[in-house]
Amino acid sequence: MNSEDEDLKQTRTRPSTLASEGWVQVTLLGALLALLYGPVIARLVGQWSEDPNYSHGFFVPLFCAWVVWAQRDRLRNLPSEPSWFGLWILLGAMGILILGVLGAENFLSRVSLLFALAGLVIQFWGWKFFRAVSFPWAVLFLALPLPAIIFNEITLPLQLLASRLGTFLLALTGLPVLREGNAIYLPSLSLDVAEACSGLRSLISLAAVGVFYGYFYEPKSGRRLLLFLGSVPVAIAANGFRIMVVGLLGEYWSPEKAEGLFHTLSGVLVFAVSLLLLMLLHTSFGWAHRLVRVWRAA
Repeated sequence: MNSEDEDLKQTRTRPSTLASEGWVQVTLLGALLALLYGPVIARLVGQWSEDPNYSHGFFVPLFCAWVVWAQRDRLRNLPSEPSWFGLWILLGAMGILILGVLGAENFLSRVSLLFALAGLVIQFWGWKFFRAVSFPWAVLFLALPLPAIIFNEITLPLQLLASRLGTFLLALTGLPVLREGNAIYLPSLSLDVAEACSGLRSLISLAAVGVFYGYFYEPKSGRRLLLFLGSVPVAIAANGFRIMVVGLLGEYWSPEKAEGLFHTLSGVLVFAVSLLLLMLLHTSFGWAHRLVRVWRAA
């Protein structure tokens, strides 16, 4: 074998050797991160299973994994351009993890996990690869429960807004209704819009569903963003409708049934109504586009 053949053989084997070494490094570093973040992930999954406000968290990683798998051919053809900046992101994520552990703040520890994933991608595959997977990476934040201080700050205004909207809708039916804070008084019963009735649960879940729906059924990024933002007023309106329905059931049928079974079932039904309204919002985009085209052509 001459020297040219030996050089050709070395040229062919070197990339595969480097690639295998890269995957070995990724595997070892991934195992180390699994040891560091194992308790964080376990607590996160536990909260998904126990807290109904975040039960949608199980579906978010599955959706993100599917998005990455769906564009696997595009990702495979991207040039690998590792960047040492990813190492700095990893170090920053470790710092956030330390702060989260020392401060007993689960949110910081969980955010640290996502930044560690970003650092890994940038370190071994580069910025182009990270930009290609930035959408599913950003969606992962929807699976993180909000910090208690932020959750409480959002819940109270939503309680007030839901009670005001419910009172307004009940008044439209002709019922005499009085509201004092979060309490709604009807002739035969009183409704207390508690924290669980603030609508935050359906709002958070519907926001995630809005992202899923927009990805599968809307190709334009601007409209996807509108669907995501539109999920907020849709969830608030649906929760006000829920309070109205419970009030009508209690007034004209049975207060006990309104506060019991129907109060629980109405949450599921209203979420279905919210999803329907979200679909109607998406359909309205097409109507608006056609109206604009007709107006321009006129």
